[in-house]
Amino acid sequence: MADMKSADVVIIGGGPGGYVAAIRAAQLGLNTVCVEMDKTLGGTCVNVGCIPSKALLTSSEHYEWARLHAAEHGVRIEGVSADLATMLKRKDAVVLQNTKGIEFLFKKNKIEWAKGRGTLKAGNVVDVTAEDGTTTSYQAKNVIIATGSVPIELPFVKFDEERVLSNIGALKIPEVPKHLIVIGGGVIGLELGSVWRRLGAKVTVVELFPTILPGNDEEIIKEADKIFRKQGLEIRAGTKVVGAKRDANSVKVDIEKDGQTETLEADYVLVSVGRRSSLSGIDAAALGLNVGKRGEIIVNAEMRTNLPNVFAIGDAVGGKLLAHKAEEEGVVAAEVIAGHHARMDYKSMPSVVYTWPEIASVGLAEHEVKASGRQYKVGKFPFSANGRARTMAETSGFVKFIADGATDELLGCHIIGANASDLIQEVVLAFEYRGSSEDIGITVHSHPTLSETVKEAALGVLGRSLHI
Repeated sequence: MADMKSADVVIIGGGPGGYVAAIRAAQLGLNTVCVEMDKTLGGTCVNVGCIPSKALLTSSEHYEWARLHAAEHGVRIEGVSADLATMLKRKDAVVLQNTKGIEFLFKKNKIEWAKGRGTLKAGNVVDVTAEDGTTTSYQAKNVIIATGSVPIELPFVKFDEERVLSNIGALKIPEVPKHLIVIGGGVIGLELGSVWRRLGAKVTVVELFPTILPGNDEEIIKEADKIFRKQGLEIRAGTKVVGAKRDANSVKVDIEKDGQTETLEADYVLVSVGRRSSLSGIDAAALGLNVGKRGEIIVNAEMRTNLPNVFAIGDAVGGKLLAHKAEEEGVVAAEVIAGHHARMDYKSMPSVVYTWPEIASVGLAEHEVKASGRQYKVGKFPFSANGRARTMAETSGFVKFIADGATDELLGCHIIGANASDLIQEVVLAFEYRGSSEDIGITVHSHPTLSETVKEAALGVLGRSLHI
């Protein structure tokens, strides 16, 4: 007979949403259990997503800088070469540091890590089946489903993580590809494509939509396309993949554009056409759990599902599949369970693409504001007119604000340029209190800093930019 334990909160999934929810619940005095079947905590983000990809992005950026740009700064480096094995080893070490850090936080906050596969049963019972086949059951007063997402697979080109890769395989290719085909011109494809391009691979990005980064602000897309092509990415937008065949050491990919077909051959193919909610261990039909058309769990602003005392967060509930979104949803769910008033608001949710230059945004794109019929104003400022950007030799890109035509309330901000991921944060804060472009424009910014581009773009909305 299975051993039955009780808990205030059982969280199924130890990714960014799950582990943060566990920490917040424990801080609030709740007896908390987090179920995770992988050997490490942190989920996709920490183990095979955000963290390892940024480690490789940073390493490859250093290599490209040393090879192409160091001499501009008077730094002479002879015989620069890439040591891929060391890069991959460093990436793994960074991941280990993060996973061990989460384990430490669990111990510090007295959170039980139930190691095994979690299955939600009726009446909020969670069965956890360990690797050795033994099962422990938990009677939970509250359950948080944080089961994450998985990459979408194309029916004619299945993942084998050897030649046909998801994000997992693309992080551990044992050699620099001669030719890497990236199917999908979204965030993952462009980031990982950039890594291998910098290290010497020919990279071809095939995107079904008319542009890369579909859905982003059109001016940002245009600028990004120009920069990435100049860097060496071959971009085939508006192109459909219609078939593929793997041989021993290569993959042939059939593509079609404007009725014309062509076959591309590469030694590796990365398929990054999106991700879908994973409900591992959750039989929605048997439980009566409401899910949407794409298999995502339907929740309200308190992250409640239709089942009593069952919450869901992160990629499992769809929307933008972002680690920081999952974290905030986890905090909301934990606080609601503890009796606090908390609600999730997505208006101020930033998004980042960690290419170089980086791309960051919050709020609405210009085409979205225009479609609403709302009167608006736009302000832009180029990095080429910023003193700090010039000293860094990082003058590509611009900052763009969109504000209400009558009230000046900020509606959107889009940045392509150096350190965009950090620059967007002051705008996110302004969004939180429904700030205006004038609020940012009249705020003193240190000189010389890249942040002055944000100030100048905000002043641009008012027709008052000082340095252009």
